[in-house]
Amino acid sequence: MYTFFQQLTLGPVGQIVCREKDVLVVEKNKLLIPPEWNTYLSWGSYDQTCFFGNYTTEKVLFESVSDWGDAVCAACPNNSTIITAGTSTVVCVWDISISKDKLKHMRLKQTLYGHTDTVTCLVVSEAHSVIISGSVDQTCILWDLEDLSYITQLPEHSSAVSALAINDLTGEIVSCAETHLYLWTMKGQLLASLNTSCWPEGNILCCCFTQKYEWDPRNVIITGSTDGIVRVWPDLQNGCKILKYGNWDIEMGLTGLAEKSHRSINSYMCSL
Repeated sequence: MYTFFQQLTLGPVGQIVCREKDVLVVEKNKLLIPPEWNTYLSWGSYDQTCFFGNYTTEKVLFESVSDWGDAVCAACPNNSTIITAGTSTVVCVWDISISKDKLKHMRLKQTLYGHTDTVTCLVVSEAHSVIISGSVDQTCILWDLEDLSYITQLPEHSSAVSALAINDLTGEIVSCAETHLYLWTMKGQLLASLNTSCWPEGNILCCCFTQKYEWDPRNVIITGSTDGIVRVWPDLQNGCKILKYGNWDIEMGLTGLAEKSHRSINSYMCSL
């Protein structure tokens, strides 16, 4: 049974973490740090400052002015690495150390150059040792998480890349640009693409994979869009269209991780 999660008072939801006994939620432009999830990174202030805070007390542990422009997105594969990017077009990899509500250090480990416009989204997979960055320049670049070097670039998208996801089981990559959804292999081969919206408006804001077992046919891709609709896609490679959708009246964010063997969604069938 989940306990009631902390009430949000500062804006839209940015991240949801489901644990065994509770659910943790933080606002947009905040990122919880694994595996304890009791510390978060916050960015996006008007003065370009970023800070670490305690999830329970909201106590600020460390505050600093960014030297790399406005941060737009961040990813955190473990409690010693944070990746940030934004208007500077540079992907920054930071080495951090947090102990007993104190930030011991935050050092810039590597800068990754390749984009020519604002980086809008980041995703990282320790299982496949890869960082992926998406940009307004319509590109996605794959970087080696261990060597912190360039691997490859996905073929150019039709518009700015808005969301990314990696399947840790299969290595498949999902990228989104406006209403379009793309499925790739880790080597950059396009497996499938489609227009996700039944309506003129419905740009994708976020996406994720459900992942329990690689062979499980119930694994799906989920997208959340500006039209307030969450769409569930069962199998893009075999030409399957939308499986289910749920309708909300506001723009929303979506972060998901399936850890249980039983999964369900309350939604309506969509007829295309």
